[in-house]
Amino acid sequence: MSIETIALLALIRTPGIGSVTIRQLISYCGGAAQVFDSDYKKLIKIPGVGDKMARGLLQKTAWKDAEKEWNVCQKDGVELLFYTDAKYPRRLKSLYDSPIVIYSKGEVDYNAQKTVGIVGTRQVTEYGKNVTETIIHELVPYNTLVVSGLAYGVDITAHRACLKLGLPTVGVMASGLDVIYPLAHQKTSIDMQRNGAIATENPLGTKPDFMRFPARNRIIAGLSDVVIVVESAKKGGSLITVEYAQNYHRDVYAVPGNLGNPLSEGCNQLIKNNKACLFSTVEEMATDLQWKTKEEVKSNTARAHTLDFEPLLLFEGFTQDEGQILALLKKGGEMQIDDMSWQSGIHLGKLATLLLNLEFQGMIRSMPGKKYALI
Repeated sequence: MSIETIALLALIRTPGIGSVTIRQLISYCGGAAQVFDSDYKKLIKIPGVGDKMARGLLQKTAWKDAEKEWNVCQKDGVELLFYTDAKYPRRLKSLYDSPIVIYSKGEVDYNAQKTVGIVGTRQVTEYGKNVTETIIHELVPYNTLVVSGLAYGVDITAHRACLKLGLPTVGVMASGLDVIYPLAHQKTSIDMQRNGAIATENPLGTKPDFMRFPARNRIIAGLSDVVIVVESAKKGGSLITVEYAQNYHRDVYAVPGNLGNPLSEGCNQLIKNNKACLFSTVEEMATDLQWKTKEEVKSNTARAHTLDFEPLLLFEGFTQDEGQILALLKKGGEMQIDDMSWQSGIHLGKLATLLLNLEFQGMIRSMPGKKYALI
């Protein structure tokens, strides 16, 4: 247990402070522990910090709760992934409003090569259930991680289909990890931890208040390469997830539904307004996104080795896509993003995110003309 860890947990538990403000505080003070060591005059000068927040920090009211929470997490096998940690999900790290910490319980690789967010209405129809189960079945050859919200309807259908077919899945919660909501999904949440995880940004004991669900939806969008909306009314949490996905430059697909069906109006409207691509099959979506199946990846890796192109051997500790990018730059020197996309077969949207992550890690540098080079 380090002072910095406790300080981070205390900041999260301090009322009125969100993830953006916490980053601001740490940036100005030099660390989470230094925030609590700062005096009133220094705190009040930090943008976004008012009198009430500064006095709350000086009182360290959340410090004891943070220490208690740390001990409970250690006892119950809850992993804390802080945004400064190497294991923190890379897809979230580049987002301006990413969570300061992810509380995670289970066995999962958040940096899986392909991730799909599946969302939809709680009042799912038989059509919606069948479509969701079909999507999961068709995703299996692509070795994807499926992300959803553990809610009634489309979410739980997706999670349970993943469990049945052996596909890893993550349930992002609007509560603390010790407050399973809805309670009826507790057994499923336990089963998910064997090949997946449950995750949240909320401290232990947090109740699923109404306003926490939109924040939960941004994490689903942020963890996903692509979001598929199965069924949605004109208004609902799924459409909030879509808004976040678009802000984060994620791909969005929507399953069309029957005209006059209120539970398909949201999906049909997304397609009509060009806010989502029409979803028909996973194979067609994979073609759009230039995804490869597990067998194609093995074949391409073997061919790359024959051509003296060995990203995984040259760059240990990186994903296959990251290794491929680094190997391309090592071989070709400065490269434009379009050339990298063509040579690697990685979709431009996904490639831009990968390049940003590698830049944050100090591996590459961006140059004028959309060019990149190794450092």
